[in-house]
Amino acid sequence: MKRAHKKGTGTLGKVIGRFEGKKVCVIGDIIADVYIFGKPYRLSREAPVVIVKFEESKTYPGSAGNTINNLLALGAHVYPLGFIGNDNAGEKLMQSFSQHKNIDINGIIRHDGETVTKTRILAGDTNTSKQQVIRIDKDSNRPLSRSEKTMLMKKLKAVAPLADAFIVSDYGHGTIDKEIMDFMRNLAKRKIVVGDSRYGLEAFNGFTIVTPNESEAYRLSNLSEDHDINVVGKTIMGRMKLKALLITRGNKGMRLFVGGRRIYDIPISGTDDVTDVTGAGDTVCATIALSLAGGADFYTASRIANYAAGVVVMKRGTATVTVQELERAIGNQDELQ
Repeated sequence: MKRAHKKGTGTLGKVIGRFEGKKVCVIGDIIADVYIFGKPYRLSREAPVVIVKFEESKTYPGSAGNTINNLLALGAHVYPLGFIGNDNAGEKLMQSFSQHKNIDINGIIRHDGETVTKTRILAGDTNTSKQQVIRIDKDSNRPLSRSEKTMLMKKLKAVAPLADAFIVSDYGHGTIDKEIMDFMRNLAKRKIVVGDSRYGLEAFNGFTIVTPNESEAYRLSNLSEDHDINVVGKTIMGRMKLKALLITRGNKGMRLFVGGRRIYDIPISGTDDVTDVTGAGDTVCATIALSLAGGADFYTASRIANYAAGVVVMKRGTATVTVQELERAIGNQDELQ
């Protein structure tokens, strides 16, 4: 097994320099991450709970939407494909995306249902860090119709010749179905296809690379957690016909499997005193796809993704990383020239 080491060759910097203008298609579940901030100020008389006085709320694109935002922050031209409801949350997402010039929002289909929403309530006193009190999830109130799925497939086929890389972001909300997976698997024979799924990674057979976290990898391998992570990775690679597998491991860094034999251990970037892991997997997918589209090998792409994850986990909430932040993080460890 090979370990990441400091080269000082500027290889990572050259790859990052090729991010701008790369065309990436993201197809998947676009949700609204809603953050409500408040200040606890007394106990309720109705129940043994703290009353939180509302201060402000913010809405950010989450799940596939966060992947899209990370790509935009890194200079890519993005083709998002997915569904958003014709409600207030959906309107806020469209307004957020429309602020960027390097995005083609024609692939986002509006429907008459509700936008999938994750609402986090954070509370804390003035001048202190807010802590998450509770999260409330709201799924769409209607299944996607056959005509809506046909429309999405039509848009995907139109984008396929244009994009340098593709990301499939499946959070289990119905956007990704068998027809799309079959199309993406065939597309992976000639283009870069990165897979990220919370529940259905076994269907990503034949993709270029998938990026599960450690617990997802154990479930995918059908092995118990007392097995070594290398055994888990080799088992997955033997089953899924992937070119590479990147397992993210929190404060243990990452483990990369390439082909049938090469294994790389990539130690954590920065400190293990993490602020918030929300959306870090989306950042990893975005930087992996951009790096591969820029000509990087799997090892170099994974190292860049590791630095990017190290930046966003130090930010609170659904966060992105910029090229400047990424270069600074790498430069601090004498990797960038």
